[in-house]
Amino acid sequence: MSSRTPNISGLYAITPDCADTADLLRRVRMALEGGASVLQYRNKIAEPMLRLEQVTALRQLTREFGIPLIINDDVQLAAQIDADGVHLGATDGSLNAARAMLGKHKIIGISCYNQLLLARDAVQGGADYVAFGAFFSSRVKPEASVADVALLRQARAELPVSLVAIGGITAQNGLPLVQAGADALAVISALFDAEDIAASARDFSSLFNPYFSVTQD
Repeated sequence: MSSRTPNISGLYAITPDCADTADLLRRVRMALEGGASVLQYRNKIAEPMLRLEQVTALRQLTREFGIPLIINDDVQLAAQIDADGVHLGATDGSLNAARAMLGKHKIIGISCYNQLLLARDAVQGGADYVAFGAFFSSRVKPEASVADVALLRQARAELPVSLVAIGGITAQNGLPLVQAGADALAVISALFDAEDIAASARDFSSLFNPYFSVTQD
């Protein structure tokens, strides 16, 4: 892991599509109070002005809690509001271009789906973390490629960066992913659709308690 960036670990909260900025902030605050340690802003339905409004407000909130704010897909927006980093999918531009725009101290994460080769290339190119998934059926991306626990184990044995697991993860099915080597669990629905968001965040965060750790062979 590069020493230039914060460690990506624990509950990695990803914002739901939400047009009501006040409600979004309320829900995110509860997640952070419950122990979310990373926040990614992702809103696929908002117009540019709303995205800027929301991410500017979230920038203040994440600074209040002292956690990284990652912007999904949009390198220019990340640079504009001085976010801590950006997360890039397969069609979101190159890692090199993002690094050139954001600078060497910002976090860049790369979606690698179920492909270890993509992750190897991303790490070689300077990614700070890589994300694999979907591990379970996801309402957000029902047609996502399927990843398995064996992939996480192999990636953990090979790669010196943080590993993020995503896709249909709940507090009930997430522990085997942590045991297999996931440093962080990325969650949208099971967190932000919960009746008690803070309690849900605490349940996820408890999976990373050393008490739950299992040494892999």
